[in-house]
Amino acid sequence: MTFTVAIVGRPNVGKSTLFNRLTQRRLALVDDTPGVTRDWREGEARLGDLRFRALDTAGLEEAKRESLAARMSDQTERALGDADVILFLIDARAGITPVDRHFAERLRRRGLPILLIANKTEGRQGEAALLDAYGLGLGEPIAISAEHGEGMGELYEALRALTERSSAASAALREGGPGEAQKSLQLAVVGRPNVGKSTLVNRLIGEERLLTGPEAGITRDAIAVEWRWRGKPVRLIDTAGLRRKAKLEVKLEKLSVGDTLRAIRFAEVVILVIDASAMLERQDLAIARLVEEEGRALVLAVNKWDLAADKPKALERLRDRIESSLPQLQGLSAVTLSAQTGRGLERLMAAVFAAHAVWNRRITTPALNDWLEAAQARHPPPLVSGRRLKLRYMTQANVRPPTFALFASKPGDLPDSYRGYLVKLLREDFDLPGVPIRMMLRKAKNPYADKG
Repeated sequence: MTFTVAIVGRPNVGKSTLFNRLTQRRLALVDDTPGVTRDWREGEARLGDLRFRALDTAGLEEAKRESLAARMSDQTERALGDADVILFLIDARAGITPVDRHFAERLRRRGLPILLIANKTEGRQGEAALLDAYGLGLGEPIAISAEHGEGMGELYEALRALTERSSAASAALREGGPGEAQKSLQLAVVGRPNVGKSTLVNRLIGEERLLTGPEAGITRDAIAVEWRWRGKPVRLIDTAGLRRKAKLEVKLEKLSVGDTLRAIRFAEVVILVIDASAMLERQDLAIARLVEEEGRALVLAVNKWDLAADKPKALERLRDRIESSLPQLQGLSAVTLSAQTGRGLERLMAAVFAAHAVWNRRITTPALNDWLEAAQARHPPPLVSGRRLKLRYMTQANVRPPTFALFASKPGDLPDSYRGYLVKLLREDFDLPGVPIRMMLRKAKNPYADKG
């Protein structure tokens, strides 16, 4: 049995700060701006010897239907459907508000165990709010400071008392849980704002897990979703849209971009979503190059393909653009699809796992050296000071991405053009399309150097 704790409350009461405290990682963006969290996110949390799944949610507030705030509240309601315990946060320094009273009543009707958490109680300011909190009818408030870690012992005791009412829940909550599961493929979905990243993730997992809408930049932080494709575990990470640096003016947007960049660094495969009506613009190419520099496998998802006017010509332009602007990712997979209708998603995921397999491919040293000899015979290295450079030996130093060590007599004199020739030929002959290839030059040791 999985035990889940949802952290809820109105905007800016410290939900994300408490979430980060419980997960012991900075998974959620934290800022003084109200409404930073829009989608709910989950993380493995611990408090003493308790282990549980924590959900960070968007702030609860009254709003008109179909507005962004209303859709955010709907996402919180969906998260509560997965919860076993609710942590209802109030801001002790601000006191009890009518919004707190309204949502306390709504939460009470759910019939789930609720712990009332009075956050920001450091100092004397929060004492009056603690007394008022009894009027919410949710029992004795637990005074904490999520930012400074105060009151975590009292929260632990309250959570432990709840879980011990069910032996099954207690067993799942403690260290002993299920055995180690199959490792998930880390898959990040990136792109410019409003190209359909969250819609794509929702369509893949088959539910409205992420907030979507016509507004650009709805997603603010990287949201991870556990999922399975054909029985294979995948950790899908939806990210905030990446804009050019010149347009990054607000502190919160800079935090969102930082979160996206971290998601790329920790991913194994990255899906770059582009709009079929504006394919591979300058910012798309900048993102693709960033993914390549980080050494991640890349798959191009051409979204809104159902709206493309002349599909054959559009596809031809796309291929020409990839070949001319991304030569370092020759053979990059470009999958046309519609996140709105679901067409092309099977081909997309097949391309993702194919790219992952190439990213992990290892080539034997004998095969590499036979290939190196043939490559030099086809196109010898250049002359340096009247003498031909000698490429003596090659081996694969690493995978993820494929990384090769090339030993030469004078590695510093090997032109970039010849190294490019070797990388291109290596990609073609060993079927390494669309992934970054690293080639490190090393000086070959002279076997007679130590002899008189």
